[in-house]
Amino acid sequence: MQAPRTLTGKSRLAGILGHSVSHSRSPRLHGFWLERHGIDGAYVPLPVEPGGFAAGIRALASLGFRGANVTIPHKEAAFAACDLVDEEARRIGAVNTLVFHGDGRIEGWNTDGWGFLQSLGEQAPDFRADSGPAVVLGAGGGARAVAHALLAAGCPRLTLVNRSPARAEALAQELSAHGAPVDVASGPPLEGAALLVNTTSQGMQGQPPLQIDLGPLPAGAVVADIVYVPLETPLLAAARARGLAAVDGLGMLLHQGRRGFEAWFGVLPEVTPELRDFVASDIPRHPA
Repeated sequence: MQAPRTLTGKSRLAGILGHSVSHSRSPRLHGFWLERHGIDGAYVPLPVEPGGFAAGIRALASLGFRGANVTIPHKEAAFAACDLVDEEARRIGAVNTLVFHGDGRIEGWNTDGWGFLQSLGEQAPDFRADSGPAVVLGAGGGARAVAHALLAAGCPRLTLVNRSPARAEALAQELSAHGAPVDVASGPPLEGAALLVNTTSQGMQGQPPLQIDLGPLPAGAVVADIVYVPLETPLLAAARARGLAAVDGLGMLLHQGRRGFEAWFGVLPEVTPELRDFVASDIPRHPA
């Protein structure tokens, strides 16, 4: 029998910061990689109240943590709390990956957009970002990452739909730097859209389902949801019922985690079918 992996006084530590983090499968994801590569380290859930985020990450750094991932609702607060950020995070205005340096500086990255595009390529291999307009639901950190990635990949037109029009308008102004038209709408303009992406928490376990009529979407459209608990959100179930390509949020989670893992634990891991099956086995397939 193989000896269980144990922690030592030299263990490398990282985790996931959010409020709450009970839904996160990042500990399972990183735990798989730690076990696979025999690394002396741990990745733990770290619930943090919104008002205590900046102090919380400074405390983690002082305790010897190598860094952390950041999830809802802290991605924009993480950006503000960093001493330096990479170019992608600067464009997006949100951070999902923190690296704590030995000199006390906190560096922020955003790997969400790249992870989203990688997931699209895996689950909807025929989709191209330049094939038609995209509609993004939401205007928070996830929406920022997805929208920037789509426009950078050639999306010809993007529409933001958010319950706070002012927040969406502010994001639209930022996104206009890409050169493609960016609109704000009170309801999803699905006629002719090549892609619909939900970046809100609606449809997540414990949250109300997203209420939307997919009828106006063209037959070849793709519907994506960055929510991954449950794996099959009501939005994705409705898309599949119409015969549309549906992209779940798990692939984005798996791919966005690779760069942080390398920074904290010294190995660049791979996303494999075995990894996806392992993480998915702990996720409800349908809403409770």
